[in-house]
Amino acid sequence: MQVSGNTILITGGGSGIGRALAEAFHGRGNQVVIAGRRQQVLDEVTAANPGMESAVLDIEDADAIRDFAEQLKLDHPALNVVIHNAGIMRAEAIQDSSLDDAEATVATNLLGPIRLTAALLPHLLAQPHAAIITVSSGLAFLPLAATPTYSATKAAVHSYTQSLRHQLRDTSVQVIELIPPYVQTELMGPGQASDPNAMPLRDFIDEVMAILDSSPDATEILVERVRPLRFAEAGGNYPAFFRQFNDASSTH
Repeated sequence: MQVSGNTILITGGGSGIGRALAEAFHGRGNQVVIAGRRQQVLDEVTAANPGMESAVLDIEDADAIRDFAEQLKLDHPALNVVIHNAGIMRAEAIQDSSLDDAEATVATNLLGPIRLTAALLPHLLAQPHAAIITVSSGLAFLPLAATPTYSATKAAVHSYTQSLRHQLRDTSVQVIELIPPYVQTELMGPGQASDPNAMPLRDFIDEVMAILDSSPDATEILVERVRPLRFAEAGGNYPAFFRQFNDASSTH
């Protein structure tokens, strides 16, 4: 993927990894459009980054996604990159009878990217150069038991991305999977942003952009910190690694 001269949509662009990616790409001379649920948050980001644009999107709402995509194509006909970053992560006790968190997680993390890809794909296929970037997680490969649906949706995003890449292999659309480790954001609350066990957000973004610079044909963006999770199954003794990882996580 070329890192400049694009028109890029980033969902979940109001905070965390989404905002940091938006600012990094904006600084590289791309036209960046951030999308999210809260207009006030989006306005704060665009005010701090003159020239960046925003649009409200409820990624859980199938009808809203279709309407959003149609308007986006009208407003930004040069759109050629979509970064599916919007996501939620909630702790769940599986023995709890409520499915509200699980259903919201599936709608946001999995159905949202699938629906938005379907809505924008004909437009992207018409561009000379285009890219779809999904954001999965190291937890797609080594699940965090405390967040079972989140981990499952990220595993599904990984699988979907592989299939999408294969189906689009002879087109102008490059399909890339960004696989973050545990990063200092507020995905699971304010405490995560300062957790010393998490990778500093700036370090993560710097490494991601360096990988895109050096490996424009990469299919997966893997910072060094996520590699143990990404290759946990191939490393041998997975059950012990799974227990160790989840026992350690439960003490944080």
